Amino acid sequence: MEHGRDAYDTVSGYCTSLLPTGARILDYGCGPCDKTAVLAALGYDCWGVDDLSDDWHLLGNNKDRIRAFAKSSKIHFLESGRLPPELSATSFDMVMAHDVIEHFTDSPRDFLCDLVSLLRPGGYLYLTVPNAVNLRKRLLVLFGETNYPRFPAFYWSTPTWRGHKREYVLDDLQKLYLFLGLESVVLQGDHHRMAALGSAKGLFRLTFGLFSGLRDTLTLIARKPANWTPSQLTDEERAIIYQRETGYRYKA
Repeated sequence: MEHGRDAYDTVSGYCTSLLPTGARILDYGCGPCDKTAVLAALGYDCWGVDDLSDDWHLLGNNKDRIRAFAKSSKIHFLESGRLPPELSATSFDMVMAHDVIEHFTDSPRDFLCDLVSLLRPGGYLYLTVPNAVNLRKRLLVLFGETNYPRFPAFYWSTPTWRGHKREYVLDDLQKLYLFLGLESVVLQGDHHRMAALGSAKGLFRLTFGLFSGLRDTLTLIARKPANWTPSQLTDEERAIIYQRETGYRYKA
């Protein structure tokens, strides 16, 4: 877990500043339950959901090791690709999805509305996503390299590519919480993958890392207001947005 130290520090820092010990947290797409375990060790009542179907999950006995780690960390772990029905009767103080929605082929709208519906009024939706325009990706494009996942990983993947489909920028996340009808608490870039810089990470923090939009990860934490209901659009409103944003006419 050492390579994720920056992410653990950041995630736990936000949680301890917003939630009292014992608060109930759901981590959807928790993967190896590493962030979830850190929060459980801090005294939170943690739930984790993941389908454990990424390529690396399927290697050797990794699934069994993750299940055992979750159990030993006192995490309520549910192995599922969807929100399990048993969660519908549970009210959470925070629902998290770290590095999840960039893997979606389709709009995350319905998924995120389902997550928000699990929050108590005043609870927090906490999302992190890779920054589509961090400094590394800007430099790669400048020199003619791709800012997408490396081609060999895509080419040699299993028949269903589970990598990144659409990455985000800060403006996207600002629109996201407004579309969801939530109140913004945190919207900024953070350092989650500094270990990759080795001895240069200190220099990066003091230079380019001072600019939020150049950091590797984007964070959105938004509060659910009282009397929240999911936003809906008519077909006509949807057609207007589609035409305005794409230049193509939309036929409902």
